[in-house]
Amino acid sequence: MLLQDKVVFIVEDNLQNRVVFQMILMRHGARVEFDRWGRDTLSRLKSLKQVDAIVLDLSLSLGISGYDVFDEIRADPQLGQIPIVAVSAGEPAIAIPLTQKKGFNGFIAKPIDDDRFPRQLETIIGGGTVWDAGGFAAGEPFL
Repeated sequence: MLLQDKVVFIVEDNLQNRVVFQMILMRHGARVEFDRWGRDTLSRLKSLKQVDAIVLDLSLSLGISGYDVFDEIRADPQLGQIPIVAVSAGEPAIAIPLTQKKGFNGFIAKPIDDDRFPRQLETIIGGGTVWDAGGFAAGEPFL
């Protein structure tokens, strides 16, 4: 299994999206933890012994953005090195340059591809980057 014994933390306010992510990741051996709104992300992350990657929605509800959550995580020395991939239904031509400049480890456009998503996370956990705009040919990164 691609993600056997890996822990993926999801910050996603849309329940349907979170369930889809969780089902795909668990099918590939990952353990999934989550925070729905982004308000308790730091405390939840600190309570876990292992986190191999964070999947972070950029458009959260309740006045918090994924960019805000990213900044909080990166500012914490205990959590700052965990790879973070942005997921968003927003315009990739705008979001990808912003996430690259900010220091994200990747961007994956929604809707995610069930087959590519686990491989993309495996790449990110392994130290690589993924810049997937979704509308391009399968497997072709957005540059």
